[in-house]
Amino acid sequence: MPRDDRSTDDRRLLRSTSRLDVPRELRRTFRPVYDADAFGRLSERIARFLGTGQFLVYMTGTILFWVAWNIFAPASLRFDEYPFIFLTLALSLQASYAAPLILLAQNRQEARDRVQYERDRDVDARTRADMEFLAREMASLRMAVGEVATRDFLRSELRSLLADLDTREDDRV
Repeated sequence: MPRDDRSTDDRRLLRSTSRLDVPRELRRTFRPVYDADAFGRLSERIARFLGTGQFLVYMTGTILFWVAWNIFAPASLRFDEYPFIFLTLALSLQASYAAPLILLAQNRQEARDRVQYERDRDVDARTRADMEFLAREMASLRMAVGEVATRDFLRSELRSLLADLDTREDDRV
């Protein structure tokens, strides 16, 4: 019998890779792992803040301060001269990040709306089925009540019988 010079780890690896029901060992990669849901929640918070008056006030104040500083400050302390190229770059960068964050937040909201729509549709179907059931029950109760003698009907029948008895007694006497 030939002797197998492979180590037990090598044999185990060969057995695990040859079988389809055993998952392969993952290779180590240097890709960053992030929580998509946490990133989505963060993007929603940022998008929610970008749509407030508070953000507009902060942004307006920052731009006014930036422009005033670079116009009225001493020349040695100015960092962005008149055409305000750095300010334009900062605003473009802010807009380039804000747009995808807002789109991501909208996509998450659309997914939540879709789930809520499905729930509402299910509730509506159950409510409609319940109403149809109750309508059928009401109709069957009306039909059953139509066959039952009411108190007024019984009174009128008893009065007419009493009147018939009175007339018969009068005829006998």
